[in-house]
Amino acid sequence: MQRLTTLALAAVAQLAFTAFVLAAETQDDALGVRIVIEVPKPGSVVRSRTDMLPLAGLASADGERPSRFDVMLVVDVSGSTKYPSGIDLDEDGEIGETRRALSALSVDLANTDPDDSVLAAEVRAGASLLGSLDSRRVRVGVVSFSGEIDPSTGRRRRPDQLDSIVEQPLTEDFDQVRAALEAIHLRGASGGTNMEAGIKTALRELAGLSGSRSVHRANTKKVILFLTDGKPSLPFGQGNQEDKEDIESAIAAARLAKAGGVTVNVYGLGPVAIDYPIAATEMARVTGGLYTPVRRPGDIVALLSGVSFANVEDVVAVNLTLGEMSGPDDIFLQPDGSFRGFVPVRPGRNRIRVSALASDGTRGSTEFDVEFKHQELTDAELAEELERIRTRNREIQLLMERKRQEVFRRQVRERSLQIQVEENEESKP
Repeated sequence: MQRLTTLALAAVAQLAFTAFVLAAETQDDALGVRIVIEVPKPGSVVRSRTDMLPLAGLASADGERPSRFDVMLVVDVSGSTKYPSGIDLDEDGEIGETRRALSALSVDLANTDPDDSVLAAEVRAGASLLGSLDSRRVRVGVVSFSGEIDPSTGRRRRPDQLDSIVEQPLTEDFDQVRAALEAIHLRGASGGTNMEAGIKTALRELAGLSGSRSVHRANTKKVILFLTDGKPSLPFGQGNQEDKEDIESAIAAARLAKAGGVTVNVYGLGPVAIDYPIAATEMARVTGGLYTPVRRPGDIVALLSGVSFANVEDVVAVNLTLGEMSGPDDIFLQPDGSFRGFVPVRPGRNRIRVSALASDGTRGSTEFDVEFKHQELTDAELAEELERIRTRNREIQLLMERKRQEVFRRQVRERSLQIQVEENEESKP
């Protein structure tokens, strides 16, 4: 069965293989992309029952040895995040929805199922992300932000109030991160949206500035993953509306992050995000990060696990001896540039090429030889193989969701450009 699958892949991928090899041979590859193979050891003898070679390694787009990463997950806990995410996150058969008041004597019910809220989606997305990270290379911390509002004035309750909290300093212990995320969920959503505070608090932890609770670590790539469902409404003016000063303060905080060597990737959740709000998009742009709109907030759970810290977009393996390449879903790329998967082999010597594509379009490749021999699997090994297949199927589902989101983002951008062109045409005399 496995061999039939390999043959089918070979037939479908042959043209792609030829083009890929020619491109790799003619391009001035790769001074900026580095690949390290961890499994198998080059030149080793590998035995398996199936004609697929396990493969694992690290890819980096900076040309150096793959970096360590410090990642701060910054979570919007403002009052609007209590509203529905559009997905049955708790899988209880009910999708939370907002119920509008039927009369002036009653009030709106923000969410019929709080466990399906935008906040619940943010928390679950953070927990899902942890499952795709290697704690030997990545530390993760958590910051929440909102901002208390005085109901009598509609403004900040106090000028010196703290609108962001370090829920968890940077750590390799992901169980602590999960506990911090769960604590956020249990505490619930309230207040306004002070994006400036969220960025500055995360920057303090990443840069090891005065007051930081995290242990500073040199020679790391520093990233903020910023999750929000709205526009900044604090620290200036009314706490329920966006002011020019709120926008400027958020962007200024992002510029500080850039000066500190920190990249900010912003995920905008909900209908507001599709309009590409100024503060959120500029926070990403000025730091060299990405702004990603997510129309249905619950989709962030699948999307966040596909984020790339290493600026590596794809990894492909080719068996040069057979003229066959790995299938589109045979190699799973992790956010930190680590990858694992399989490439087709045959008994005897096999020459393998692994290539990586960076976000800026450059690529790198490395080649190695491996000796492959058939071997029957024991019952224990067979059970392990079945579990691997189950795990791989779950990963493929996440990958498909990530690709769907990429297509969606491209369509939104194309539509935005079209609208801009139409507006320019209409404004002409």
